Amino acid sequence: MKKRFKRIYIEITNICNKNCKFCSPLLRPLRFMSVEEFEYILKEIKEYTDYIYLHVKGEPLLHPNLDKILELCEMYNIKVNITTNGTLLLEKTDILLKYNSVRQINVSLHSFDENDNENYIINILKATKKILANSPIYVNYRFWALKNNKLTKDMESMIKEILNYFNLSSKLLSKIINSNNTTLKENLFLNKAELFDWPSLNHEFISNYGTCNGTKDHIAILCDGTVVPCCLDSDGIINLGNIYKTKLKYILDSDQFINFNSSLKNNILICELCQKCSYRKKFDK
Repeated sequence: MKKRFKRIYIEITNICNKNCKFCSPLLRPLRFMSVEEFEYILKEIKEYTDYIYLHVKGEPLLHPNLDKILELCEMYNIKVNITTNGTLLLEKTDILLKYNSVRQINVSLHSFDENDNENYIINILKATKKILANSPIYVNYRFWALKNNKLTKDMESMIKEILNYFNLSSKLLSKIINSNNTTLKENLFLNKAELFDWPSLNHEFISNYGTCNGTKDHIAILCDGTVVPCCLDSDGIINLGNIYKTKLKYILDSDQFINFNSSLKNNILICELCQKCSYRKKFDK
């Protein structure tokens, strides 16, 4: 039986227009994936998944050929989830609304800082209102940089502005504070999570034992074509092969992939990066 993934991450660019503290420094050359490369990848993955996430590093809405990329997703009947810092969301809303392939937009509101333009949150709210009024797209506001599961004053202020903009009850604030996942209204959600460290070979050794969902329900493809086991291997340390040079079928049938996948299923970490990854501890049994 052919392996199926719940999702495959495709990094259409590793270039970003922000320099957030919670993101690890990028060690790879900056590039945009070409339209031709993206279409080739869609042809390679279409038998393995129905969903792609335009994310690993970088800001996908920066891509100069975003329109064509979404058009290709429509053509190949692939559903798209986009993760964005939100700075370009209002500018790109009309493009996003053109295609039924767009399923969900995750807005990383934790990328906000005091140096952001004062229109940052209001532009995101305007874009969200237009998206919700004209499509079935899900919009998910993310606050993923919490410490001790507590919202900062800036985060609370943004949440109050969100509730006010959509004429939602102020009582929702208490629910948001006490829950990690909150439905604000139809197709609009708010998600909280603790700040995490991007895995690095420079981190301290944690354990030879453990597991995660890498290669089990997803893989990631970096903008240079490198296939990695999970969406947190942002520097391509665990290089399973390059999809531009080797067909995905052969990458998934390789001893390297099979050994990695079977080891995780047996709660064994065979790669140094995994042995030093603190995020994967959330999957410990």
